[in-house]
Amino acid sequence: MTMQRRTFLSVSAAGAAGLGLSLLGAGQALAAVGPLDTAPTTPFAVGVRRYDWTRGSRPCTTYVYYPAAGTPGGNPVTNAPVANGVFPVYNFTHGFQSSPQNSLFIIRALAAAGFIVPAPHFNHNFDDVRNGNTSKDVSQTLTQTLALNTSGPLAGHINTGIGVGVSGHSLGGMITHGLLTSWPDSRIISANPQSCEDMGNPAASVSAKVLFVHGDRDPTTQYSSARQAYTEMTWPKAFLTFVGGSHTSFWSDNRFPNTVVDWARWTMYGDTAARDRLPSDAAGPNTRWEAQLGDSPGGPAAYTLVAQHSGKAADVNEASTAVGARLIQ
Repeated sequence: MTMQRRTFLSVSAAGAAGLGLSLLGAGQALAAVGPLDTAPTTPFAVGVRRYDWTRGSRPCTTYVYYPAAGTPGGNPVTNAPVANGVFPVYNFTHGFQSSPQNSLFIIRALAAAGFIVPAPHFNHNFDDVRNGNTSKDVSQTLTQTLALNTSGPLAGHINTGIGVGVSGHSLGGMITHGLLTSWPDSRIISANPQSCEDMGNPAASVSAKVLFVHGDRDPTTQYSSARQAYTEMTWPKAFLTFVGGSHTSFWSDNRFPNTVVDWARWTMYGDTAARDRLPSDAAGPNTRWEAQLGDSPGGPAAYTLVAQHSGKAADVNEASTAVGARLIQ
C-alpha cells in the first residue's frame, strides 16, 4: 500500500503535548448493567490496573481502566474490585509527550459508561507511528487485554466475542487511523480518531463504524487531511467539527466526551437510544455534525446529515429521515 500521497504530522514538542484537563464525566443518562448485550444505564466507579506488557523487545506498558464496584465519580481507584457485568473493550491512545493520566477525562467517561479501556503509555517516536510499529503495539495491547478474560481479577468480565473499539488523540489518533488502514486490525468494529491525519487507504479487512473529531483551526494536525480520511471511509461514519477549534480546545467541552461515549455505546452495545442522541450531543455553538449512518448508502435506516449548529439542537430521527437528506441549521 502506497503512503506517498499522505502528509504526516510535523510538530514541536511544546505544540503537541497533551493537556492535563479533567471533566467529571460524560453526563449521559446511564443505568445498571443488564445482560451481555445491554448497555448499562447508570454510571460506574472506575478502577485501574497497570500491566507491563511487551511486543518482542518493544515495551507496551498499559493502564487498563474498567467499571469498578463502589460509588461513581472521583478519580480511578488502583486495583479496585471489578463491577458486576461483562464489558466490551475500547482502547485509548494518547498523543505526543502525553500519557493516559493526561487524558483521564475521556478514558474515565468511557470506563464509567461500561467499557474496559486499555490505555498504553508510549514514548512516541514519529518514525514508529509512520512505519506502523506503534499501531502494531496497540494491536498487541488489545490482544493482551482480551486475554485478561481468562485469569486474574478481570476474568469473566470482558466481552471477547464482539470485537473491539479503538480511539486516540493527535499521534494517538493517527495510530488509531493506522489500525483501520495501513496496519489493519480486523477485530475493530468501532473507532474514534481525534485530531488525526490520514494514514492510508481504508483496509477491506476492517469493518468499523468511525467517528472523527477535529477542530478546523488545528495548527498541529491538518484538518484537511482528517477530512480526506473521513471521505474515504465507508458507512457508517460521522465527523464532529469544532468550528474555530484548535488541537485541544474542545477537551474542555462536554460535547466531546458525550458524543464519543454515545458513539461507543451505539457501536459496541447496539444502543440505538445513544445513536439517536448523537445530533443533540454535538449540538450547540460552533459545532458541525455530519453523519452517514446505516448499513450502506441507500440501505435501511440510512441518512446523510449535515448540521451546522448555532445553539439549537438538531432534531433528527435516523429511521425517518430520508436517504440523502441534508439539514442545515
